[in-house]
Amino acid sequence: MTDGDENGGEIQRASDVGSADAPSIEEKPYKIIFEANKCFGAGKCAEVSDNWEMSLASGIAKPNTYFIDEADLDHNVRAAEVCPAKKDEGCIHVIDRRTDEEIAPDPHGDGTLSVDW
Repeated sequence: MTDGDENGGEIQRASDVGSADAPSIEEKPYKIIFEANKCFGAGKCAEVSDNWEMSLASGIAKPNTYFIDEADLDHNVRAAEVCPAKKDEGCIHVIDRRTDEEIAPDPHGDGTLSVDW
């Protein structure tokens, strides 16, 4: 689903990105949007979260799953917060699929998606 922006264009909701085969929102209410093209392999995410692994082949991180529940929320939020990419705004984004708000890293402080595409 999209909403119009002030210029009449279409903007994509955060909950729609990569959600074609997503589990139900009730089952996994949070999702990770990962800007792999911005990752430079610092490995901070893999240090603080079991969901993140460093690839020896590519030199960048990768989540084991993009959809998470409450039990996995805290360590994935921490991974997003410690990511030094994009001048400390991070390239890992944790989104609440129910509200389309960015939980972490939320550099703008207003829940808007800080993806730099």
